[in-house]
Amino acid sequence: MASQAISLSNSDEPGSDPADSDSLVTSLTADIEKLGLVASSTSTHPTKETAVFLQDICLQHHFIRSRDTSAIVEKPERLRAVNVGLAAAIAHLEEPPAATKVEPEYLLPTASTSDDLAAALGRMNLAAQGIDPLESSSPVSIIKSTASVDMFNHPAVKFIHGDVDVDVYLENLRAWARDSRDKILKGESEIPESLSQGDLYLCPTSVDAIQGAVGTVCEAVDAVMHNATEQRCKRAFVSVRPPGHHCGEDTPAGFCFVNNVAIGAAHAHLQHGIRRVVILDIDLHHGNGTQAIAWQINEETYRKTLETEYSESEAAPPETSGLKIYYGSIHDILSYPCEDGKTELVQAASVSLHGPHGQHIENIHLQPYTSDEHFFDVLYKEQYSKLLKKAGKFIEGSTGKGDDVLVFISCGFDACQHEYPSMSRHGRTVPTSFYHRFTVDACAFADRYAQGRLVSVLEGGYSDRALASGAMAHLCGLVNPGEGKVNEQWWNVENLEKLERATKKRRGGKQSLTPVGASESWLDRALVIFSSLDDGSAQYMAQASSLRPAIPIPPSSMTLRERKKTSVHSLEGSPTSSPPRKRNTPTGKSRKSQSPQKQPRESPPLFATDTPENSSRSSLMENPPSNSDSVALPKKLPRVILRLGPPPDALAP
Repeated sequence: MASQAISLSNSDEPGSDPADSDSLVTSLTADIEKLGLVASSTSTHPTKETAVFLQDICLQHHFIRSRDTSAIVEKPERLRAVNVGLAAAIAHLEEPPAATKVEPEYLLPTASTSDDLAAALGRMNLAAQGIDPLESSSPVSIIKSTASVDMFNHPAVKFIHGDVDVDVYLENLRAWARDSRDKILKGESEIPESLSQGDLYLCPTSVDAIQGAVGTVCEAVDAVMHNATEQRCKRAFVSVRPPGHHCGEDTPAGFCFVNNVAIGAAHAHLQHGIRRVVILDIDLHHGNGTQAIAWQINEETYRKTLETEYSESEAAPPETSGLKIYYGSIHDILSYPCEDGKTELVQAASVSLHGPHGQHIENIHLQPYTSDEHFFDVLYKEQYSKLLKKAGKFIEGSTGKGDDVLVFISCGFDACQHEYPSMSRHGRTVPTSFYHRFTVDACAFADRYAQGRLVSVLEGGYSDRALASGAMAHLCGLVNPGEGKVNEQWWNVENLEKLERATKKRRGGKQSLTPVGASESWLDRALVIFSSLDDGSAQYMAQASSLRPAIPIPPSSMTLRERKKTSVHSLEGSPTSSPPRKRNTPTGKSRKSQSPQKQPRESPPLFATDTPENSSRSSLMENPPSNSDSVALPKKLPRVILRLGPPPDALAP
C-alpha cells in the first residue's frame, strides 16, 4: 500500500491550544481512513483473486451546457452510487474483522480532554504502522487508479478508433472538448449538429476523463493477464465512465465517445497475445458500437485467413493469427438504439451468426417476467443462458481452451428492476439477483476456458438504487462464484433503504452518518469502507464545479410569491407578467424553470430520467400542462388609511 505522510502540525507541541483538539481528531481520523481502507494503489499490485479498479478522474466529465442538470442521467454521481454498492458487498463478504480495529470518524468521541486526543493518536499510529483491517479480512483488493493513456498515440485506441492516415475522429473529439466552453458561451452547442444533442455532451476536461477510463481498463487487463506469473488478480471490476458500448469506430452515441471494452480487448491482443475474446454485454441496451467493431475485426481476420489458406505462393510467410471476438448481448429490443424501429438497427440487434463469414454474434431479447421463479426457472434457464453456451461453442470451435482467451463483461445495470421507470418503460427488466447469478456463471465460464481471467467494465445504470444494488450483487458474484456464501437478501428493498439513508448526502456534500448503535454491524462497516472508496470524489467534484463556464443568465421572469392570496379586485387594471415556463423534473413533478422566456438559442433536448421518451434516448421532455391561474404579479405597497379622532376641544371637560 502506498504510504502517506501524516502531518501533526503544531498541535502536539507543548502549549498548544486544547480548543483545537476537535479539529485535530477530525483530521487524524480522515488520515486513518485513507491509510487503513485502501487495499492497494497503482504503486502495488492486487493480491486477492478479485480486484476493483476505481478512477476519480472520470468525475471530470460533466455537463456544462446548462446549470440545470436535473434531466442528465449519465453524470459523475453514478460512480458514487456504485461505490455505495461495492462497500456494502465488501462489508457483507468480509470475515470477522481482526482484533485491531480502526474506528471510523463517526464513532470517535468528541476530543474534549487530553485522554480522548491520546486515544485518537493511538488509533492513528496503528494505521501508520501498516495495520490494515480491509487488507486482512476483505476478499477484494481496491485499486485507486491514476492510470491514463495518450489516446492519440496509444496502439489499442488507434487499433479501434484510428484511421490509416490521419486519426480524424480522435482529433475531432479533442477539438470538440477543447472548444466546448467557448461554444457554449456563444450560445452554441459543443456537439456537432450531425450528432445527437440529447445524449452526448462534452466539457474541457472530458478528454482527461476518457483517457483515465481507458487507462484503467488497460491496467485491469494487465493485472489479470499477469495472474499466472505474478499471482495477481484473476477477476476485475472497473468502475469508470463515460460508458462505451454504443460507440463505433468513429460514431459516438448514447453517452459513449470511445469503446472502453473494445479498446481493452485490443490491448490484450496487442500487448499480451490474446487471440480470442469473449464479450458478454448485459446492459439494457444493445451494444451496437461493440458489435460493429467486433464485426469489422472478425471480417479482417477472416479475410487474412482466407488469403493465407488459398495463397498460391508456397513461400508466402504465414499470417499471424488475428483477433477473433465473440460478442453476445442480452438487451431490450424495444429500447435505444432500436426504439425508432430503424431496420438496420433492429436487424443488427437480432443477429445470431456463428461461423459463416468469420462472425460470432449472439443477440437475445429480454422478455417480461411475472416472478423471480419465472425469470430464473424459465427465461434465464431456457433463453438467457444461451449467451454462455454459444460462447462455449465459439471457444471449442477454435482450438479449444487455452492461454489466448480473455473474457469481458460489458456490465450495465440499467436493466435492473430498480432503474428509473422511463428507462425500463417497456417492462423488459431483470431482478437484482440476475447480476449475481449471471456473474457466477460467467466466472465459471472463464475458469473453464480462460484460466479464470475476466474483466468487467461498467456501462449503463442511472438510478442510484439500480447502480448500488447491481454493483453489490455483481461484486458478490465476482468474489465468491459458486461458494454459497452470498445471501440474496442482502440487496432486498429493506436493506437498500437502510443503505440509502445511511449514505444520503447532506448539504455541503457530506454523507449522513448513522449514530452509534442505531444500525446493524454490516451497515456500520459499509459506511467505513464507503468513506475510503469515495474519499477522492469531493476534490474532483469541486474542480468540476470551478470549471463550469460562467454562462451569462438573463434576468429571470420569476417574481417572489405573495404571502397572501391577492384579491380579485387587485387584479383589475394591474400589469402582469407572462407565466414562467415549466419543465419536468426527474421525479415527474413540475417546477418553475429559472430560464428566461426568450433565449437567443433554445437549449438542446435532454434525456429525462423519469419522463417517457417519445422515440429514442435523446427524445424531448414533455412539458406538463401549464397552470393558467399562476400569474406573477408586481409587488404592491399596502394602502394605508389614517383614521382621525374627534377634535381636541370635544374632549375637554
